[in-house]
Formats: sequence, structure tokens, C-alpha cells
Amino acid sequence: MTIILGVVSFNGYNNGHSAVNMAKLRTYSKYARDAVFLLGQQIRLARKRRKWSEMNLAERAGISRATLQKIEAGEMSPAIGLVFEVASLVGVPLFEQDHQRLATSIDLTQSKIALLPKRISEQAHVVDDDF
Repeated sequence: MTIILGVVSFNGYNNGHSAVNMAKLRTYSKYARDAVFLLGQQIRLARKRRKWSEMNLAERAGISRATLQKIEAGEMSPAIGLVFEVASLVGVPLFEQDHQRLATSIDLTQSKIALLPKRISEQAHVVDDDF
């Protein structure tokens, strides 16, 4: 009897699919990885300065302790909204601290976006093959 769970079965066969082919692998630049790691470390530092346990902060954020540990470790898998919420809870600044300045920055950026074309398509490259 063959019992298949996902792409791997207990009899050693995987129906021609590998877990690597089925799962989309994502690579990140060193800059992005370093930035997320730094943010995670800043969150950990701020949490410890407030003398909050991992469980305390996780409960305040409405997430599991395991998710908080991933955030503080700088893993790329937690949703950005969760990371921003946790940073906000412990007081780690992300953009503008002043809500009015943040709103102004949002309005300015949206105004600039409105001036640009709604659709952007790549220009067709004409190949000069006349030798």
C-alpha cells in the first residue's frame, strides 16, 4: 500500500516530482537579508529593554512565540505586516515617527506615482542583425 503525503510517499516514490520542484525557492540579496536581520536584532533589543518576555510580546502582537522568534532571528518568512506591528509595539522606528510627517510622505509619494503612466511595458528591442 502506498500512502502519499504531498509529494513524498512512504514507499520511496514521489510520482516524478521533487519537493524542490514543487516548492518555489526564493533568494534574497545580501542587503535585504542584512536589513531584515538588523531589524530583528533591534526588535529583540527593544523587547529586552522593556523587560518583556518573548511570550509577552507575542501575545501583545497576536502571534505565536515561534513567529516572534523567527522575526527576531531575521528570517524572511514572517509577513511584513507582522514584523512592522512587532517593531511598532516595542518602539523601533521604521519610517517617520510623527504621524503627520508619515501621512505627508505617503501623500507626496502617491502624488508622484499618479504622475507616472498607469502601465509600464518593456520596450521591444530591435535586433540589428544586418551584418
